[in-house]
Order: sequence, then structure tokens, then C-alpha cells
Amino acid sequence: MNRRQSLKALSISTLTAGLLIESCKTDTPKSATVVDNSNLGDVAGLQEFEIERLKKLYAAPAFFNEHEKSTLIVLADLIIPKDAVSGSASDAKVADFIEFIVKDIPDHQVPMRGGLKWLDLQCLNTYGQPFTGCTPVQQNELLEQIAYPGKTKPEMHQGEVFFNRMRDLTASGFYTSEIGIKDLGYKGNAPGKWEGVPKDVLQQYNLKDE
Repeated sequence: MNRRQSLKALSISTLTAGLLIESCKTDTPKSATVVDNSNLGDVAGLQEFEIERLKKLYAAPAFFNEHEKSTLIVLADLIIPKDAVSGSASDAKVADFIEFIVKDIPDHQVPMRGGLKWLDLQCLNTYGQPFTGCTPVQQNELLEQIAYPGKTKPEMHQGEVFFNRMRDLTASGFYTSEIGIKDLGYKGNAPGKWEGVPKDVLQQYNLKDE
């Protein structure tokens, strides 16, 4: 099972029903679980206080600076790269999703900012470049050291904790986007088609199909 298949399997079993339902509504804007600010009034099911809260979140200053945002994009694409089936995490605007989530749930802010800084410091100490300045081989070399819970060296534990959070947010953002839902093969609810009483049931009760 490859990395995308593993994340897909985890996402099917762990993503909340609310996120999936919201993403799959026919009137939900195209890009992500997070609805677009310009379309808030058009999204079915949002109450007035929810619309006002979302407007405040969108109006708030960006949490991540440009360097942090660039790092998020590169890191998310290493977690879910583009393949023959669908686009990458950046195609699904996962970094925008994470930006929204850390403003919506502030408990993510310190761990995410601290984790991105930890990533840069590790790369600077090892390769003399921040994470985004390293080669893909170097980036993957570092991630291999923190990507497997329970197998990480003690001195890399902080990186493991950060990467677990980043991987969860990336999978949530991707698999609740239009691209991710298509990748999952989720078709949504469909009306049933009545084809009459099965023949074995009719025979059981000595009835004829008329």
C-alpha cells in the first residue's frame, strides 16, 4: 500500500461525517471544506451567527507569514503529491485550509508555528538551508526520521509530534476538497430504483409477478 492509499484508508475511517457532508453538498463552493467568503450567503444550512463568525475569521490577518506558508505548501505536497489519479495537496489548496483551521481552532497555532520552526532549524543544522531550500531528497530524508510514530529517535520526538499534526491536517484538507472527494470515489447519496419484488420472494409466497 503506497502513501496516498494509506492516507485514503485512514481518511475514510477517521474524517468526521460533518466535514464530508459539508464538502459534498451540491451547493458547497468548489475548492474546499472551508467555504469561500464571497459565497457565505449562498451556502445552505448556515445560520446567521455562523455566517458572521466565518466573516470575522476571513477578515482576520493571516496567521502564517510568507515563508511559513511556502513551507506548508512544500510539506503538504510531500505528504500528498500529485499522481495519475488526482492532483496534489497544493492543487486542493490544503495550505489555505490549514490557515483557516489554525484561526478557527487557535490550539493549533503554537504547535504548527513551532513545528515549522523546528523543521527549518533541523535543515539548517544538517544541510545549511531552511526546509524549502533543501533538495527533495534532503527533505524526504528528514521526514523519514519523523514520519513513523513509535520509531522516532528521542531527539526527534518534537518533529514526530509536529509531523503527525501536519499529516492529519493535510489529509483532512485534501480529502474534504473536491479533488479529494473525487479521489476517494465518493458518489454521495443516490435515489434507489424499484425493480419489483424479487422472484424468490414471490415463489416463497406462491405469488405471480404481474
